[in-house]
Amino acid sequence: MTLPAAPLETLLERIASALERLAPPPAPPVDLNAADAFVFFAEDNRLVPVPQVNRVALPLLQGVDRVRDILVANTRQFAGGFPANNALLWGSRGMGKSSLVKAVHAEVAASLPADDPARLILVEIHRDDIPSLPNLLTQLRAAMHRFILFCDDLSFDHDDAAYKSLKAVLDGGIEGRPPNVILYATSNRRHLMPRDMIDNERSSAVNPGEAVEEKISLSDRFGLWLGFHACDQQTYLAMIRGYVEHYQIEIDEADLVREANEWAVTRGGRSGRVAWQFVQDLAGRLQHRLE
Repeated sequence: MTLPAAPLETLLERIASALERLAPPPAPPVDLNAADAFVFFAEDNRLVPVPQVNRVALPLLQGVDRVRDILVANTRQFAGGFPANNALLWGSRGMGKSSLVKAVHAEVAASLPADDPARLILVEIHRDDIPSLPNLLTQLRAAMHRFILFCDDLSFDHDDAAYKSLKAVLDGGIEGRPPNVILYATSNRRHLMPRDMIDNERSSAVNPGEAVEEKISLSDRFGLWLGFHACDQQTYLAMIRGYVEHYQIEIDEADLVREANEWAVTRGGRSGRVAWQFVQDLAGRLQHRLE
């Protein structure tokens, strides 16, 4: 039976409309010169510029000298068009992992020649958007700029298959990672997996060795492992003194040490985050603006 021409055209239009709704929307055009940092939103496949990045200056980050120098050197290599590694910053909470990534980006980007068309751009991707990484790489591959993809607090839980997408992007696939893209991730876990998850794989898998290797091999895709460990009292006080000097907060040294130690006791430990929170409290009590 042959359908009349008009109903057939209507049917085809309906099919085409349905396919358009199912297909992912094309990435809207973005001006990569609009900012030095962007956030990627997977739901509509777009990059949103960040006019003012929330970060601290690199010299204010105390107690991380070795990892700071390694990450700066790796970033300078990448910004200069030379080979560089993906980096995993792992370790204790509040010790400046994400702050270091943002500070290093600012430091290296500011050191590039003003007339260099290939700018260094920071792109944040949320942990839940990892499966959409191939779409993002498609946008960035043809650009002249160099991009640091930044994923903060990266980890994977039970029955989470997103790590397979990340493995393919880091070190696999036909196209591979674009040469103008590098990935910096932070995590509290060195292997990006909870310890009980690894132990369960060992106890329940038919071949425990292979099962565990499949889970933890993701971290092997990062050429740099930079460890952050809990700080001692000397480093904790050095962090606070650095902030106090930078923001020109006037306080007696003995009072500063006493109050800083009391603050650490109330928080149950010392870290860069605890040091910054103390400085915020101190500045507020002294009615001093942190500008």
